[in-house]
Amino acid sequence: MSDLVRPRKGRFIAGVCAGLARRFGMPVALVRIIAIVAMIFAGLPLWVYLVLWILIPSER
Repeated sequence: MSDLVRPRKGRFIAGVCAGLARRFGMPVALVRIIAIVAMIFAGLPLWVYLVLWILIPSER
């Protein structure tokens, strides 16, 4: 597993899902689908995504 960073390449919006996928060795599409489903059905607020955007450092 690699460090948790938002990659420069492969970002869709902020790179949060791409960074989480890289960190845990999962396909990026799967992580994005899980995030969307969680936002719609599980009530995961958008602000959690925004907080992760702020807290996870960008790749240098």
